[in-house]
Amino acid sequence: MLAVLLLAAGPVLFGGASTLIPRGWWIGLFCVMLLALLLAVWDLQRGAWQYAWFGLGVLASWALVITGAGLGLLPILLVVAVSITPYLGPAWVGFTLAVVNLVVIAVPFAPWNGRPGLVSELAITLGFYLLIQVAVLLSSLALLREQRARRELAEAHVELQAQGELLAESARAGERLRISRDLHDLIGHQLTVLTLELEAAKHRDPGSAAAAHIERAGLVARELLSDVRTTVGELRGARPELRGTLERVVRDLTRPSVILDVDDGLALDEERTVLLIRAVQEIVTNTIRHADARELRIEVRSDPDGIVLRAGDDGRGARDLQPGNGLRGLRERFESLGGDVTFDGSRGFDVTAKVPAAGAVGTA
Repeated sequence: MLAVLLLAAGPVLFGGASTLIPRGWWIGLFCVMLLALLLAVWDLQRGAWQYAWFGLGVLASWALVITGAGLGLLPILLVVAVSITPYLGPAWVGFTLAVVNLVVIAVPFAPWNGRPGLVSELAITLGFYLLIQVAVLLSSLALLREQRARRELAEAHVELQAQGELLAESARAGERLRISRDLHDLIGHQLTVLTLELEAAKHRDPGSAAAAHIERAGLVARELLSDVRTTVGELRGARPELRGTLERVVRDLTRPSVILDVDDGLALDEERTVLLIRAVQEIVTNTIRHADARELRIEVRSDPDGIVLRAGDDGRGARDLQPGNGLRGLRERFESLGGDVTFDGSRGFDVTAKVPAAGAVGTA
């Protein structure tokens, strides 16, 4: 945008072309327009100041075109103003501004009966700039639709990855529980019966030659029963490895680029694993939807007080933060397990979430 504006205003800025007002005033007016348009698109939070800056930029562009000694490329200033309207409001605002801009472009031609052929020249000029403005508006709208589609696709990707991990972990937990029950109910019970039978056989004929063999067989049976019980306990208490699970949730994302840092060997119970998967899903989705960030850092650490999740992006932030359903749900999930969540949108958007250490079974 800056290059196009400088190209359009170049004859006055650098060549000393004449204007209807003092050249210094004209250059000052150009600087006002440039600053106002930049401020209008600097922070797309749809605040009142944003629209005020845009309105000032539009008025300044009209004044620049009207006070230019000859049209030249100056109407391009109006085209640039039109091109950013889709980022600030509905499409009809851009098309309305495009029509008003045609009136501004026509002003330097007045009086229209000044010379032969002036009306046809005016018609060609207006038609040309009308087409340019419409083309720029449609291009901006198409770009916004593409960006929206990319965000929605990225959100759906993260949600599907998270759901997939949750379903996979639920299936693995169910299979471990089934195997542990089978081991306990079938092999465990049979080994218990075998141990009792061997004990009975040893006491029935303690002086026989087979007594020593029966004693050793009973010892082996008791050790095997203990191993089965240990295996059953391990299967029931098995915990998912957190790093790999979270990496699979955020993989293949290109914007924002997610940098994940999780304590090696950190494993939690199923409830806290689900909590952190949902938290990462919500944080990434929120960043995609609102932050316009290039990079998102997420770290999960274990400390003496519990598990701490910290996340921060380099996006636009949210100075007047009003948590939506997603962030409120995130806070409620942590509070339900005795934890808490804080948000900070002053520089980028930062999330700090803590949950008590109950369930942590390993750290780096």
